[in-house]
Amino acid sequence: MALPELLSRLRLAPLRHHLRRSLSAAAPPPDEHPPAPPQPPSNPKLFVAGLSWSADERSLTDAFSSFGTVTEVRIMYDKNSGRSRGFGFVQFSNDYEAKCAKDAMDGKVMLGRPLRISFALGKVRGGPVIVPRLPMQMK
Repeated sequence: MALPELLSRLRLAPLRHHLRRSLSAAAPPPDEHPPAPPQPPSNPKLFVAGLSWSADERSLTDAFSSFGTVTEVRIMYDKNSGRSRGFGFVQFSNDYEAKCAKDAMDGKVMLGRPLRISFALGKVRGGPVIVPRLPMQMK
């Protein structure tokens, strides 16, 4: 073996060893699975936006009752005018019914306006509200 070839092998040997060690440390063990994507919050309460001003609790209950037992419906009204603010909440008896209703009714038209439905966030008083970012799902 020529001296230059021997020297080049000696210089690269530690580098190859270092590279192999860092790659094996970075790769997860074969029995580990990648982390699961974040799941939507487990919550039987839905936030319903895009409501028509003519929508009332009865029409909202009728629209959502085919997906399960609706335990509470609240539409938010303006204090001064008394007119609907265009959003409300629908609460179901369990998470599964709420998820089915969300999947089926999101984007559907009710009283001439498309609904935008998401899981309601918990009520927080006196502190900053931190809204987690969920990955966008393509339909």
